[in-house]
Amino acid sequence: MPTPESPLQIGPHTVLPPVVLAPMAGITNAPFRTLCRNFAEGEAFAGGEAKDGASGGKGLFVSEMITTRALVERNEKTMQLVHFDASEKPRSIQLYGVDPATVGKAVRMIADEDLADHIDLNFGCPVPKVTRKGGGSALPYKRNLLRAILREAVAGAGDLPVTMKMRKGIDDDHITYLDAGRIAVEEGVTAIALHGRTAAQHYGGTADWEAIARLKEHVPEIPVLGNGDIWSAEDALRMVRETGCDGVVVGRGCLGRPWLFADLVAAFEGRPEDVLKPALREVADIMVRHATLLGEWIGDESKGVVDFRKHVAWYLKGFAVGSEMRGRLAITSSLAELRAGLDELDLDQPWPTGADGPRGRTSGNNRVVLPDGWLKDPYDCAGITEEAELDTSGG
Repeated sequence: MPTPESPLQIGPHTVLPPVVLAPMAGITNAPFRTLCRNFAEGEAFAGGEAKDGASGGKGLFVSEMITTRALVERNEKTMQLVHFDASEKPRSIQLYGVDPATVGKAVRMIADEDLADHIDLNFGCPVPKVTRKGGGSALPYKRNLLRAILREAVAGAGDLPVTMKMRKGIDDDHITYLDAGRIAVEEGVTAIALHGRTAAQHYGGTADWEAIARLKEHVPEIPVLGNGDIWSAEDALRMVRETGCDGVVVGRGCLGRPWLFADLVAAFEGRPEDVLKPALREVADIMVRHATLLGEWIGDESKGVVDFRKHVAWYLKGFAVGSEMRGRLAITSSLAELRAGLDELDLDQPWPTGADGPRGRTSGNNRVVLPDGWLKDPYDCAGITEEAELDTSGG
């Protein structure tokens, strides 16, 4: 089977197989990371216990977006988001920031207080509240600003590896990924993940895997990870085969399917036939477990179930569940209510044909909201201060 020629190395951390859970705001909190990680390590559906022989430490699972301003100010919600379970190794935090000084303070805080083992920087988010501040996928257009942020981050991180995730550019007329990749190498970034879409595409159309291949050729000094349109383990293997990338980053493909990481591990270990096709009964058990973990993490069962509501449609995709029942399940507020609703379904339904395909957001061809005059000069970064930072983390 096609696998990278050498193990994926993120600083001192060897990532085998070379599979990374993409940071997703409001999604990749500790409970969801636990589910994905446990499946990667060989968890069975029934009982929630790991299978015999599970080796652990398979893949890399990154936190949802942490804003540097909120971290430096020790915002209560943010401090909860950066808390990792003792079993999470390595601990990976994704940071968002636009002001080099604030990013530097946040990175030094992580390093000095031993809050994580790996720092990823967000230059890929396309949502308006981020790009209108000059952040996320808008930022690499300002080459000098990107360089200043990377320099501060790498200097402040000490021995911690710093990676970055980015998109191709703002739109087809403002492509930045090759310049950004070269700047990252020059500033000491350990690895780069590229989502093969522009900010304008959001999640629409088809990801450009050829861009991932070009970036790999352009920056052979460090690992390049590919992201975009990985809906199955076979897609991951095909991306490696077609682009030569060193690993894959999986986002929307695992929404409502945390067991996709079991499939990915099996595929990269040469067992592509070990693909999980759970019946609805098994999916229902995972749904309840996911909601339970959220309640335990938040410290309130009802709030955990409410937070889980956004996952219901993803888990039930393709199953024969009427619209009325889907609506009921999406407004539950207790574990008992959730379990009772699920038990009314035909739980013997097999995994539906076509449910492995695209899921999550698919909007595309959006106008990218940018600061006034942002595109006039790709090098001038005057006016970027800590006031441009977002003050909240996550979704």
